[in-house]
Amino acid sequence: MRVSLSLGASMVKYLIKNRVLLRKRFPLVLMLEVTHLCNLACEGCGRIREYRETMRQMLSLEECMRAVDECPAPVVTVTGGEPLMHPEIDKIINSILEKKRHIYLCTNGILLPEIMKKLKPSKQLNINVHIDGLAKIHDAIAGKGVFERATNAIKEAIQAGFRVCTNTTIFKSTSEGEIKELFSYLRGLGVSGMLVSPGFSFEHNDNEIFLCRKEVQEKFGFIYGISKDYKILNSPLYLKFLKGERHLSCTPWGNPTRNYMGWKSPCYLITDNHYRTFNEYMEKTDWKKYQEGSDPRCKNCMMHCGFEPTVVLQGGKRLADIIEMAKWSFS
Repeated sequence: MRVSLSLGASMVKYLIKNRVLLRKRFPLVLMLEVTHLCNLACEGCGRIREYRETMRQMLSLEECMRAVDECPAPVVTVTGGEPLMHPEIDKIINSILEKKRHIYLCTNGILLPEIMKKLKPSKQLNINVHIDGLAKIHDAIAGKGVFERATNAIKEAIQAGFRVCTNTTIFKSTSEGEIKELFSYLRGLGVSGMLVSPGFSFEHNDNEIFLCRKEVQEKFGFIYGISKDYKILNSPLYLKFLKGERHLSCTPWGNPTRNYMGWKSPCYLITDNHYRTFNEYMEKTDWKKYQEGSDPRCKNCMMHCGFEPTVVLQGGKRLADIIEMAKWSFS
């Protein structure tokens, strides 16, 4: 299965509850950026540029738990920076698990072997390791020797009983052969799934490695084609959107971001304000502007954090979509 029964059941229960209460907007995944410190300086990263003046600030354990209480999303993505650099990351993870939330712990893998000693495998804990290619490609982006250390950490985590998936950013220079070779290698390691993200420019990172919308569509036709052969975690409807077959409006409130500056508005990629509370963020953001993509910064955006929530919220409108999503979920 691409989505665990536990996570699937939690999400269905949550969706039904919000439908019954007739809520127009509600979050699906909380993006909890516990720190922007990182032990790498990857070429495609915007956080180390956007928050370079405040990188040493961190969310406290109490602030993390307050954010989880404020935002009712059933899934919490613990991210950064490199979240494993937070001195209380084990306490943060365990406290979120106590609240019965599902966690995706995003990491470059360097510090994972040490942190694993302080954590226990759980059906609600998913470790998501960023791997942008095989050794030559990944090390060119992240630094010499990072691929070996990250993949060794993946092997160790799987052997210890943790559920591990990966996240790969596809850049302009990424070839189809490289992608397929990487997926074959990751499948051999025993990862539970592979998330794929289009690499495109955003506010604080704009250079020639990124894709425009047309280039995304060209590359992701191939990704959709091999999604039945590998456990790609992106939904098939989102992949169809990426290759230009489907139109999806953005759901910018679907993945709200909380960091030490506050609730980042309007979305994970664009920063106009930081609000003190989740309710202020939801009430004061001009959602229509970003949902319709009328902001020029939205021009090339096809990011999963904005459009996968749309799939979840609208995926039941066509019978063909329901059938395709069911086949994908249980494959």
